Amino acid sequence: MPSDPQQNSLTTSSSKAGPDESFIVERIYKAVMEQRLAPNTKLSEARLCETFGVGRMRIRRVLLLLSSQGIIKLESNRGAYVACPDQSEANEVFAARMLIEPPLVRQLAQSAEDLDLTVLVDHIALEDTARRNKERTEIIRLSGEFHTKLAEATGNKFIFRMMRELVTRTSLIVGLFGSSENASCPDDEHSNILQAIQSQDPEQAERLLISHLEHIQSGLDMNARPDPQDDLAAILGSG
Repeated sequence: MPSDPQQNSLTTSSSKAGPDESFIVERIYKAVMEQRLAPNTKLSEARLCETFGVGRMRIRRVLLLLSSQGIIKLESNRGAYVACPDQSEANEVFAARMLIEPPLVRQLAQSAEDLDLTVLVDHIALEDTARRNKERTEIIRLSGEFHTKLAEATGNKFIFRMMRELVTRTSLIVGLFGSSENASCPDDEHSNILQAIQSQDPEQAERLLISHLEHIQSGLDMNARPDPQDDLAAILGSG
């Protein structure tokens, strides 16, 4: 019985070598954070296969991972697209953070003498290095991570999980709609928050955190809607 050419093609495609899922996920994530992939850009499976030299099954796993992180949206019968949060979603994300984070840092300041805050001090040093090197994607990632580390320091695993999801959403919003000059958390604001916590000044820590979130949100231009791109190979295939 002759073999099915289509089946052979699928088998060959799915068995291709090439970069693994984590490499492709990082490449797409970085392109979104650096504003090289615009919101609503279609991520064609076929073009991604060609760009990375891998089979469809690997690309589908990549798209599922990116979807779980909120970086892309998967639409039935239409495919995958770079996510496009709107003003309402951004407002909801920041409103949720305003409910959670100010009392969180107040609690940390009240119990600072019992906490090891070295990891936060070291983290701010990493942020400073990324800023000096003008590494936009790394700045956004580290800036968000600072807030998840604050949540982790409370020892409350449920607060940590909620903050991790909110920070992921915020990072996407900042990556897509933040200006290059104000790509993430502004300089020194994390240091000031940490200093207030270390000084056991809950009022100041809470006040600085609120101002900090307002500062980030004010740096967004949610009306910016660059046109979706279609040359995925040029955007993702180099570097």
